[in-house]
Amino acid sequence: MSTEREITKRREQLRAAAEAYFEGLRRKDFSAIPFDDNVSLRAPLCPGGVHRPVKSKDAVRAQWWQPLEPALEGVEVKVLDHYFNESLTGIITEAEVTIKAVDPPAALRVADRFNVNEQGKIIEQENHFDPRDVTNPGWQNG
Repeated sequence: MSTEREITKRREQLRAAAEAYFEGLRRKDFSAIPFDDNVSLRAPLCPGGVHRPVKSKDAVRAQWWQPLEPALEGVEVKVLDHYFNESLTGIITEAEVTIKAVDPPAALRVADRFNVNEQGKIIEQENHFDPRDVTNPGWQNG
């Protein structure tokens, strides 16, 4: 059975991985994100969407990050809360990400899920948000 100290340490490790991801977005710094070399990413804005994960750190960089990076100019990120699964293998982080590179700027409410290995590396990530705010600005107005 895990001690309270081990549980606290693991929760801090999960939180650090998730927050490093959002800080990487904020700074436009892919290298700041603790992706495992064999990471699997599902995101609405990836080729194939959430149904076809992008696999490997190199593929995530090429297929997701590089096309996304220009949209991160001036991005604002506000982390709202963290939620841990019972086995402490994953965390969901709720955040508001404001993309200023679209007109009008889009405020995305996200709930991104991260599975993190014992070394603190993200091994699986799934991004949850409504992509219409960035793919079809003004969709809510008609």
